[in-house]
Amino acid sequence: MEPKIFTFILLVSCSSLFNLAQSHQGKWKLLKRSIGVSAMHMQLLPNDKVIAFDRSDFGPSNLTLPQGKCIQESKSSDCYAHSVEFDPATRAVRPLTILSDTWCSSGALSVDGTLVQSGGYRLGEKVVRYLKPCMDCDWEEDQNGLLSPRWYSSNQVLPDGKIIVVGGRYQFTYEFVPKLSDSDRQLYVLPFLKETRYSSLVPNNLYPFLHLSTDGNLFVFANDRAILLDYVNNKVIRSYPVMPGGISRNYPTTGSSVLLPLKLFNNTSTPDAEVLICGGTAPDSNEKANAGVFVPASNSCGRLIITAPSPKWEMEEMPINRVMGDMIMLPTGDVLIINGAAKGTAGWIVARDPVLSPVMYRTGARNGDENTRFDVLNPSSIPRLYHSTAHLLSDGRVLVGGSNPNVNYNFSALYPTELSLEAFYPPYLTTKKPRPSILAVKPGLKLGYKQKFSLEFTLKGCVNQSDFFVTMVAPSFTTHSIAMNQRLLVLAFDDGMKKTASGNYLLEGYSPETAALAPPGYYQLFLVHEGIPSKGKWIQIK
Repeated sequence: MEPKIFTFILLVSCSSLFNLAQSHQGKWKLLKRSIGVSAMHMQLLPNDKVIAFDRSDFGPSNLTLPQGKCIQESKSSDCYAHSVEFDPATRAVRPLTILSDTWCSSGALSVDGTLVQSGGYRLGEKVVRYLKPCMDCDWEEDQNGLLSPRWYSSNQVLPDGKIIVVGGRYQFTYEFVPKLSDSDRQLYVLPFLKETRYSSLVPNNLYPFLHLSTDGNLFVFANDRAILLDYVNNKVIRSYPVMPGGISRNYPTTGSSVLLPLKLFNNTSTPDAEVLICGGTAPDSNEKANAGVFVPASNSCGRLIITAPSPKWEMEEMPINRVMGDMIMLPTGDVLIINGAAKGTAGWIVARDPVLSPVMYRTGARNGDENTRFDVLNPSSIPRLYHSTAHLLSDGRVLVGGSNPNVNYNFSALYPTELSLEAFYPPYLTTKKPRPSILAVKPGLKLGYKQKFSLEFTLKGCVNQSDFFVTMVAPSFTTHSIAMNQRLLVLAFDDGMKKTASGNYLLEGYSPETAALAPPGYYQLFLVHEGIPSKGKWIQIK
């Protein structure tokens, strides 16, 4: 039987009990008034703990290190934590010890779930740090893990499990970590990074957007244009059209991007790959903001099928202008656009008019339909501007934290330093509709490529067998409105659904065929029924 999706035979007649877009608009809940540090960087580990950290040269944080763990510097010691482990289930905070400056750095999860964190500022700019997902583990640092200084660089996990590190301030190269071979111990020049600067003084191409295409090559977007890079042979194999509108999309004129859901149910090993980029502002906005003139952010978005024979940008408009927004893939395949400002840019105190309302972008709707792709959701009460973050949790909530547009910790500024963490409950969590619950994945939680597996689950009430699908989400490293390594796949499943002897339900499906579709590592597996996702189940693809 051919693997398919959305083609289950309807055995039970279920009436529509609600309308997500109109009846439920999400809600907010404060999880922790203070975690002691401002969550400038954030990563969810496979043990469901969240690692959050800012920078070590902010000065004292609001959380001290355990006795004996002070960082000895040349003339003094720093006894304050600049990194924490947060448990969303218990809201417990554990201080962690970082020895080098992580300001504006990058990260990714390795195949075994270790957080690999690269670059930073000054003495931290060549450091690679490692944090394993285990009880009482702390940071380990390789002071010479990088060949080149990496401040505002971007990371992407590759099909072989290595991590490519691209760019950084005045760095027009890329390299690989960890350094396992001779080819890993050299720099590769990428002139595209120099060509896409707005000016030498205001390089609006920092934190370039990276997305691994379905053919294994790397999509690199900087400022207002993109290339497809064969990083193995250091060759640009494709240049894409300039994104219309004259808007700069990368730091400090910061927009955001996602790779839209990869649909593996169309009986093809290389599905189309489509990128969505939203927000940003005019190229000279940062210079004007530093002079006290706050230019309105852009409300434009563009979709580009990067695998199409003749790619062309399809432009859309968000209902709210936004700069410094975070774009988070939800288990349903929709995109949450959250945080940011309506005027100004990223940088010290150069943004105004915080955007408090998230926006939902429904990836399945067609542009021009009577019902737009965008829904404005319920607002937060806390501005989240420069140095804010957001991250999908395994229970379907979105963790939101950070925001510090000040040079140091300042709790009386126009926009004070934020040490709090909130949870946003997307509309699918504010309905009374029951959620499916995954009971087991067989043969186990470690899957090979192109492997058949079964998914046993339970669901109370009415079961609509024509409206099930399964998604697999790679957890991202989020900072500065970029969600590195974020990836969502819609898996292929056989037609039909079985009932077990215990009254549960069983689906049989297939893992991704290649590492270009799903680089090896950990993913959250979700079952979605009538728009309502289960809690995620961690699986490992190798």
